[in-house]
Amino acid sequence: MPATVKDYYKTLGVEKDASQDDIKKTFRKLARKYHPDLNPGNKAAEEKFKEINEAYTVLGDPQKRAEYDKGGTFSFEGFKDFDSRSGFDFGDLFGDFFSTRTSAERHYPKGEDLFMNMELTLEEAFTGVTKPTAITRTVTCDACGGSGAANYQTCQACKGTGRTQTSRGFFKMAQTCPECRGTGKKITSECKKCGGRGRPVSREGINVKIPAGVDDGSVVKLRGKGNAGSGGGPAGDLHIEISLKPHPIFKRKGDDIYVQLPVTFGEAALGAKVEVPIIDGAAMMKLPPGTQGGQRFKLSGKGFISPKTKQRGDEYVDIKIAVPKDITEKAKEAIKTIESLYNENPRKRMGVNNGKEKTG
Repeated sequence: MPATVKDYYKTLGVEKDASQDDIKKTFRKLARKYHPDLNPGNKAAEEKFKEINEAYTVLGDPQKRAEYDKGGTFSFEGFKDFDSRSGFDFGDLFGDFFSTRTSAERHYPKGEDLFMNMELTLEEAFTGVTKPTAITRTVTCDACGGSGAANYQTCQACKGTGRTQTSRGFFKMAQTCPECRGTGKKITSECKKCGGRGRPVSREGINVKIPAGVDDGSVVKLRGKGNAGSGGGPAGDLHIEISLKPHPIFKRKGDDIYVQLPVTFGEAALGAKVEVPIIDGAAMMKLPPGTQGGQRFKLSGKGFISPKTKQRGDEYVDIKIAVPKDITEKAKEAIKTIESLYNENPRKRMGVNNGKEKTG
């Protein structure tokens, strides 16, 4: 093959014995990558697209390919009219990028999503609950199907297709018809029920099913409960953000629960079995002798059920020594006796002297 002849196989990156189907697939892939409309202002991509199109014009045609393989040469006068020479359907190639379909296929936009807040107790979040609520949204008019028209005629601008063609560079591109906004119809008289809006406002009651384990900030989505789409298009979704009310006993962190448990001095010093509140009842916990105030214990599997793993978190119990406020003289003497049993100042490690003032 003469050195002056371009190596079209190399340009497309295929072997010389590649099948016509392989050549076509390779060209489609490269054309998608380097097409000028996908690379605006990129001269290098435009030149590359010219090269691969020129190569495919020859190799994509079995007769021209055979002549080329025998050493034939071809003359190309610029980057133009590729469809007529290559026999390749660019509309098929770029239809998914540029929407070049000209059929009467309709596309009505989805309605707007709606957002609301819902407050739950910690117990409701733990068990899950169905909560009744009311929402205000637009709905598709049942009289006109959302078109807003009692009568209409075919749009003359797009001939009812809903799309018009414009030229972009070397190709004809389709776009939504600006006259009818893609419906293919022009309203001649408005629907009396909705006043031509197509989407009247409605107030409706719904039951919202909240799954067990939701946390503060969780979002429950109800599909199709947002505003209706224009022209009868699909409705948007309703997003419900969960807020948890503060609990008088429990604090939640993820799937774990934290509680502060008051115990008597005797229970802490001597050890005891104590009842601990949990989110779904109560549980028994054993305090070892010498339990300290602020000491933390874990009750495994007594927290929230994870919506993802279905495993229960834990409950952490922080001990608080409850000191009586009203103390009798007899009780004071008993406490003083206990006080004398301390061998060292409990604040010694904090750098405080052993000396201390007596009160009472």
